[in-house]
Amino acid sequence: MADCPIDEETAAGTATAERILAQRQRFAARDDRRGLLVAEGDSWFDYPGRDILEVLQDEDSWEVVSVAHYGDTLNSMSYSDAQLTGLMRQLEWALSRNEVPAAILLSAGGNDFAGPEFGVFIGNKNSQRPGVDDAILADFIGCRMQSALAHLVAAITRACESLFGVTIPIVVHGYDYPVPDGRGFLGGWGPLPGPWLSPSLEAKDFTDLNEKKRIAAVIVDSYNAMLTEFVQRPSASHVKYVDLLGTLPTGEDYREYWANELHPTGRGFDLLAAKFAAALDALPS
Repeated sequence: MADCPIDEETAAGTATAERILAQRQRFAARDDRRGLLVAEGDSWFDYPGRDILEVLQDEDSWEVVSVAHYGDTLNSMSYSDAQLTGLMRQLEWALSRNEVPAAILLSAGGNDFAGPEFGVFIGNKNSQRPGVDDAILADFIGCRMQSALAHLVAAITRACESLFGVTIPIVVHGYDYPVPDGRGFLGGWGPLPGPWLSPSLEAKDFTDLNEKKRIAAVIVDSYNAMLTEFVQRPSASHVKYVDLLGTLPTGEDYREYWANELHPTGRGFDLLAAKFAAALDALPS
């Protein structure tokens, strides 16, 4: 039998916990907690190392509970009973503490139109209808995704009203303009996720990076336009839209802000979280 260093690993595990607890002590000792946020979402709320929620918690004094998971779609958040049940468990936990969340945060939609699905919206460069197909985009984002968002918002709103007796603000966001440069997570090699945009574009004969950026921007603009329209509906008067367009540079230094085609670096997440912090500050107290 191989010599297995159980005792050494036990001591190392204890030391690891003590090191992390020491790092967290300054946050645990705070007396300036802003309130409670409940979050559902995708990788912008659940990314290795740093994400929007971590910045809000560590730098802006919010307490955050989350059921966000990278890769989740708006479709699954809206129509999966299992996911909705998970979110409602967190709301029930808040109720058990006699605490009304200051807001519900939603990060959703990117995984619905990125990935293999991305090519559906794009006509071949050499066809008679090259680039973004406006009709397909309008139906998918303007109708199907907006309908899914309406379903999710209605479910969350009803749950909050039932549990807390009040309508809680729901904060949604669009995405910033990506750079489809073919980079996935940690390079996207082997089983690692990504890239999510460039393969579909290159399959349609778009190879110039600036050309690919323009096409991706049209689709991101369409999603942000849908959110802008949605929050103007009477049924969404309590839904607040955070506009993140133009937050992250896409010029020569874009790699300092974009870790890959879809996800910001820690520096990028800091900039995005600042927009969220400002939107939360603007909510009625």
